[in-house]
Amino acid sequence: MSASTPKVRKAVFPVAGFGTRFLPATKAQPKEMLPVVDKPLIQYAVEEAYAAGIRDMIFVTGRNKRAIEDHYDTAYELESQLEASGKDALLNIARSVSPEDMTCSYVRQPRMLGLGHAVLCAAHLVGNEPFAVLLADDLMVGPAGGDGVLAQMVKSHAEHGGSILAVQEVPLEHVKRYGIVAGDAEGDRLTRVRQMVEKPNPEKAPSRLGVAGRYILSPSVFEQIRNQPKGAGGEIQLTDGIAALLDKEPVYAYAYEGVRYDCGSKEGFLQASVELALQHPEVGDTFRAYLKSLAL
Repeated sequence: MSASTPKVRKAVFPVAGFGTRFLPATKAQPKEMLPVVDKPLIQYAVEEAYAAGIRDMIFVTGRNKRAIEDHYDTAYELESQLEASGKDALLNIARSVSPEDMTCSYVRQPRMLGLGHAVLCAAHLVGNEPFAVLLADDLMVGPAGGDGVLAQMVKSHAEHGGSILAVQEVPLEHVKRYGIVAGDAEGDRLTRVRQMVEKPNPEKAPSRLGVAGRYILSPSVFEQIRNQPKGAGGEIQLTDGIAALLDKEPVYAYAYEGVRYDCGSKEGFLQASVELALQHPEVGDTFRAYLKSLAL
């Protein structure tokens, strides 16, 4: 790590959304608590941040999100029951959700004003240092035996500094679903971003590099978000805040190694459930045999 590059120590998780695409399942529970195999979506994202060396987790929550706080709290009754029953393996699983060296902080987003506004709600907890943003809807899995996506980005940030956005090449017809970036290649996986557009029409897209749900951001982005007008959809867009940094400091796009599951959609959620079940050490083999038995 360069002596002038501060370490990424904090991660922000914007989890205040209503999850309307999963109604009625999300009527009374957060979408981030929907389980993929045996872990909720938010846990995959937090574990990814933890594996990248981050220990301070900041959740930007809203009404009806109490289950997330409970998930990362100590469940005394559950742990006492498991301990009394001699179920040590299950006890270890329950305790592993929140390691002793990890801290969790919570702040409310009082109104749904966009992702940029959600990130801004965490500014007082982040302070003047680089920080990660992880969208739990995007379940990201690194290559087998390799680093997770955020860990890859943290290593790149230690070398290059600036802000770093995870990107993937998307089909032209899908660019209107993403923030799209374009710029100058600076290696196999890194691009110095010169242009950034939120959800462009295909004929106006500067490239097919779509921003996925992982960011490492300079604290300078907070001032940009505070002073920007509302953008696409009448919301305060994070993309606009990052775009305002382009002429002031380096912003990079990082083409990550791994797989992204769009668990904000039913199809992506089901894909993640099937593929991660096949990799699960407890149920993978029997689930694979079951799938082979189906007349598809």
